Amino acid sequence: MNPVDIFQKGGIVMFPLLILSILSLSTILERLWFWTSILTKERILVDQILAAAHQDWSVAAGLAKQSHGQPVGRFLSTALQLDNPEPEIFRLCLESSAHDELTAMRRGEKLLEAVIAISPLLGLFGTVVGLIRSLLSIRIGDIGTAATSGVTLGIGEALISTAAGLVVAITSLVFYRLFQGFLFNQVKLFRKSGNDLELLYLQRKADG
Repeated sequence: MNPVDIFQKGGIVMFPLLILSILSLSTILERLWFWTSILTKERILVDQILAAAHQDWSVAAGLAKQSHGQPVGRFLSTALQLDNPEPEIFRLCLESSAHDELTAMRRGEKLLEAVIAISPLLGLFGTVVGLIRSLLSIRIGDIGTAATSGVTLGIGEALISTAAGLVVAITSLVFYRLFQGFLFNQVKLFRKSGNDLELLYLQRKADG
């Protein structure tokens, strides 16, 4: 049985499931590209900026400004560009910048959550509709005869929509959890690099 036959036999709910799968796949590919582009560079970038801040604050600010393509670069740059602020202002700037960047990293999260929730329900709905149609086609006089053999086939076909819904939901869930893990690591990285930069600033402030 080829994919086209499976799709056709899955019933009308296969069309919204197809749309959901396309939305999910496009989001997954975009997020994979995003995470791949930042995870391979950010730790080196953080080490370079903090190392520069030990020696020359303006050099560190320049490095961070040149790294605006990286979320952690924008995060550190926001505070480094301040002109001799009070420590409390410096900390609040880091917190605000971190919140903005981490919020942006959640893009696509709500869509994947919706796909994960809706896909199994659509699949179940398609199966229920298929079962109802199969059972309504049975006549009392046909029970126990060869005329009811098609009902079994109809029930089997009705289950296709449930299987399709589960495939879409499970695939989306796997990548959703993966992206959540990436985001959790970003929270740790932002917290550590922000704390390190704040300590350097306090030391710089104390040294005059």
